[in-house]
Amino acid sequence: MNGKDSYKVFSGTNSQYLAEKICASLGCPLGKMNIQHFADGEFSVSYEESIRGEVVYLIQSTFPNSDNLMELLLMVDAAKRASAAKIIAVVPYFGWARQDRKDKPRVSIGAKLIADLLSVAGIERLITMDLHADQIQGFFNVPVDHLYASTIFIPYIKSLNLDNLIIATPDVGGSKRANSYAKFLDLPMVLCHKTRERANEVAEMKIIGKVKGKNVILIDDMVDTAGTITKAAEIMMEEGALSVRAIASHCVMSGPATERIENSVLEELIMTDSIPYCKQCSKVKILSIADMFADTIERVFDHRSISSQYLI
Repeated sequence: MNGKDSYKVFSGTNSQYLAEKICASLGCPLGKMNIQHFADGEFSVSYEESIRGEVVYLIQSTFPNSDNLMELLLMVDAAKRASAAKIIAVVPYFGWARQDRKDKPRVSIGAKLIADLLSVAGIERLITMDLHADQIQGFFNVPVDHLYASTIFIPYIKSLNLDNLIIATPDVGGSKRANSYAKFLDLPMVLCHKTRERANEVAEMKIIGKVKGKNVILIDDMVDTAGTITKAAEIMMEEGALSVRAIASHCVMSGPATERIENSVLEELIMTDSIPYCKQCSKVKILSIADMFADTIERVFDHRSISSQYLI
């Protein structure tokens, strides 16, 4: 069944670059939408074509967080009020995912709140990628298709043709993700144990395992300020590693991150285009997730399994 005429794809402001690539892969036009901004910072959303009775896919990563989330909520509400048959949120990068539990008294669980907001707004399904914590899927009362960037990272790792390769994780929290890569590629794995004095600031880091004479690939879900990943790379080179590369799903890269990566011992940092990266860094390489999301959109629309496209 060719569903090109039976669903429509729309995008928020800051995810249009990715939505255009997804639509090119799907062979369908990007839907027409108007987002009008007002002097006081408010904005309104309107669809410039009929979506009555249509399945609509709304593509919007929530970074920078607040405005893009509000855009997405208004897009969902407008689609519901325009009598769309089904509303599916495509959120490659799900913001607030690090707020998935109470790690100290009297704090919010931001990821659960965002899940509730999207559900109340009217989404009937969420398609996302590499959540910071897998259990966030359980915060939703609608189906969640959780994709993995390993689908595009694994072929890239193989294309490097490196000998003495080893998989590493910059912190113990990412050990499950790194272990999946290590098992699939049949490679050894080492861990980094870090302590923090405060958020985004690493106090101490130790390596658990041996990296001497190895080409190391660090695996993480996101790079924010790049403090952890560059510190891990530095320590590994001091311990005798031949080279260190880093792979991360989401290119948050806030504050001094670009400068830190450029001045680090990392050979390269490979990330996806789930978040737009507009700065210049000779060590950053961006791989596109557009084809993967396009394939998932078609499979979801045709009620076909999406698990067959997962490598790990």
